[in-house]
Amino acid sequence: MNSEVNQSIAAPGEVATRPVRTGPEVIRAVVRTAPTRPGVYRMFDAEGTLLYVGKARSLKARLQNYTRLGGHTNRIAAMISLTASMELITTATEAEALLLEANLIKSHRPRYNVVLRDDKSFPYILIARDHPVAQITKHRGARTRQGWYFGPFASAGAVNRTINALEKAFLIRSCSDSVFENRTRPCLLYQIKRCSAPCTNYIDAPDYAVLVDNAVTFLSGRSQLVKQQMARAMEEAAERLDFEQAARYRDRIAALSHVTAHQGINPQTVEEADAFGMFQQGGQTCIQVFFFRSGQNWGNRAYFLRADKDVEPGEVLESFLAQFYDDKPCPRLILLSDEIPSRELLETALATRADHKVSIAVPKRGEKRELVTHAVSNAREALGRKLAETSSQNRLLEGVARSFGMDQPPRRIEVYDNSHIQGASPVGAMVVAGRDGFIKKEYRKFNIRNLDAAGDDYAMMREVLTRRFSRLMKESAALDVDGPLDEGDAEEADAAGALEDLPAWPDLVLIDGGQGQLSAALAVLKELGVNGVTVVGVAKGPDRDAGREHFHMAGRPPFMLETRDPVLYYVQRLRDEAHRFAIGSHRARRKKAMGANPLDEIPGIGPERKRALLRAFGSARSVARASVADLAAVAGVSTALARTIYDYFHEGQK
Repeated sequence: MNSEVNQSIAAPGEVATRPVRTGPEVIRAVVRTAPTRPGVYRMFDAEGTLLYVGKARSLKARLQNYTRLGGHTNRIAAMISLTASMELITTATEAEALLLEANLIKSHRPRYNVVLRDDKSFPYILIARDHPVAQITKHRGARTRQGWYFGPFASAGAVNRTINALEKAFLIRSCSDSVFENRTRPCLLYQIKRCSAPCTNYIDAPDYAVLVDNAVTFLSGRSQLVKQQMARAMEEAAERLDFEQAARYRDRIAALSHVTAHQGINPQTVEEADAFGMFQQGGQTCIQVFFFRSGQNWGNRAYFLRADKDVEPGEVLESFLAQFYDDKPCPRLILLSDEIPSRELLETALATRADHKVSIAVPKRGEKRELVTHAVSNAREALGRKLAETSSQNRLLEGVARSFGMDQPPRRIEVYDNSHIQGASPVGAMVVAGRDGFIKKEYRKFNIRNLDAAGDDYAMMREVLTRRFSRLMKESAALDVDGPLDEGDAEEADAAGALEDLPAWPDLVLIDGGQGQLSAALAVLKELGVNGVTVVGVAKGPDRDAGREHFHMAGRPPFMLETRDPVLYYVQRLRDEAHRFAIGSHRARRKKAMGANPLDEIPGIGPERKRALLRAFGSARSVARASVADLAAVAGVSTALARTIYDYFHEGQK
């Protein structure tokens, strides 16, 4: 892409040194030097935060529209009023501008754009042929291995179910190459008739190649041909009175039928297409996408978008499609439930990226219309379920606020737990929940650095909370945010649309433990000057019975909730999720630590210096306890490096 960056009138981050102009006046200044070429424009507020990314056939003409004082929706008017600086990027064509716009929106998630939240890659089935004996496996990411790729599938579960059935039908190996090379006898998959055991030569190469060819044929959409061939082979075996072989063919045919039965609707006239159905209700949008490849339905997935209510449905769908195919392969046909404003432009852009012709259609009749209608129906049902879950979640959060004496339902809940085995591989864990349930992308794990704290739950909790809230305060200071919002500020920010769905600061912190852990947590927050966060210790009941938990809060005696209180069940789920995440993180660290050393994680410590430190002090624990002077006395360790080593093990200490 040939592009050039035009000078903006004020670079983001430089505005704090002088009074800042915002609004149409800023945009007029940019329009004077804006080119008439296609490109992308970015709008920033006074703090340098990206507000909006847009594309234009003519940058000058598009920006001129923003200089008018009237005729804008509330969303656009608010965006213009906050604009303090702009950046322009010119492109060779409008199609390139559309692709760049989608990429920037996905990367930066601007507040005033329609944003695709769920951006997980799709899994594929790979029949790898980079080994003499082909392997069937699930695949994500770049297609670097040689072989046949089939997909995308909507979920890993759909791929796993299909692979399981294909193993039964075609007996292709799924083990890794290293396992395959070291087998001396067939594995369990051979015993349960899901592999032909090529590892031990129970099947010769030509016959195994036939099985692989049949699998490729089936996944390529010619499933009936494969079934017919197996049916003839079953009949021939029965005529030879080889009923055992005939039964094996019967089971394989049943496995193939199981695959197609779980695919639901299978089109007769559509070979390769993605069908998108959109439904909007209650200010929320759901887009359901169905994948059809080789004449088979390979699953569907629902997406819930963040979009302002005054954005037209067609604009929402168009922005979604551009972001959706930013890093995913595009089929030759895309079926939509609603018209989009720039259909031809999007076709050109997607065709440029996919290197083949792409057609976008809004079918009005026939089988294609039925596919889109089916997608819309699924979108309606998915959005209905989400709205119901959100309503139930809101009621739970209101109950949490009542139980813990909060002024308003918490928007962000953070739950902390520790895990170790007699002090070995100590890990702290934080899980996050909000109005939409668990937010796993916000989970964090903390490898305990203070080795003296290992095994001391109180000290571990102090380190975890110190690191978490110290970092949060630094990030908030950079964004000019004082801390948790009180009720009035939150309502004002919500009304202005200034908050994301999930704030950075927690309203409620749950600690797995009793009065001791609570005291440690409160001491950390007091030392850091953090106010406005409700902290609750959740202590297990007598005999560690679920349902008899005691809750500890500052200024209140320990209390219990009613046994059947939904809030109690909700808190138990939060605690159990934190416990699960902490144990998983601990096990992963313990496995890694079997051949690792804490010194490996310190920048500037290579093999030679590590050996010198261990010779001088005997162990990593002794290195952690050493002073800067003692560390600097080791050969090859400078004073600066000694300070780095000391600071690594004594973070937050002077």
